[in-house]
Amino acid sequence: MAEATSFLRNRYWVLRHGKSIPNERGIIVSSMENGTRPEYQLAPEGVCQAQSAGQSFQKVLEENNLPLDNVRICYSPFSRTSQTAQVVASVLNIPFEGAQCRVMENLRERFFGPSYELLSHDKYHDIWALDEKDPLMRPAEGVESVDDVACRLAEAMETMESQFQGCTILVVSHGDTLQILQTILNAAKLNAGSSYTDLSSRIQAVRTPPILSQHRKFSLLTAELRAVI
Repeated sequence: MAEATSFLRNRYWVLRHGKSIPNERGIIVSSMENGTRPEYQLAPEGVCQAQSAGQSFQKVLEENNLPLDNVRICYSPFSRTSQTAQVVASVLNIPFEGAQCRVMENLRERFFGPSYELLSHDKYHDIWALDEKDPLMRPAEGVESVDDVACRLAEAMETMESQFQGCTILVVSHGDTLQILQTILNAAKLNAGSSYTDLSSRIQAVRTPPILSQHRKFSLLTAELRAVI
């Protein structure tokens, strides 16, 4: 299970959203404008996946004696992630509109730019190939680089760490976003000999091309639940 570490105040799990309508249609929906539209929410199969993920998370909590009162669900504002988080909260019997659930814009999907928006998801592979060469470079006009996403995820982590303590936090987000989050947290954890004491500096130290270029190693299936740190 995820374990609290010396540089974090909470335990973290990640959950990629359930299978969405864009997944079914095979298109990229990455802008806030499109991503928050109800027509791009979960497909029926994705709702079932989210329910199963919620049940799996509930089992983890019970097996490890983690109190439900200490659970926090932080999620992207996109319709597919909001719906996934809502389904999980329902399974756990946590009020979705209550203090334990929080929408965070910094957890949104990686923006793939206007040239790729609503086109075939086969285009992802073009971006990922460029990520491996230079994750600090923006692959095309308007596209967020891996480091751009890592920067806002560092801000998201600082927010969660400052607002919660001793909690089990479930981060509900998107494929690339969660790959990059896992990449920086895993590297920060492995960098045990770091002289940095604050989270921001520790993450900044691992935002390097050799580390960020490997984010695809942390890929997730739809509705896949994973302990991170």
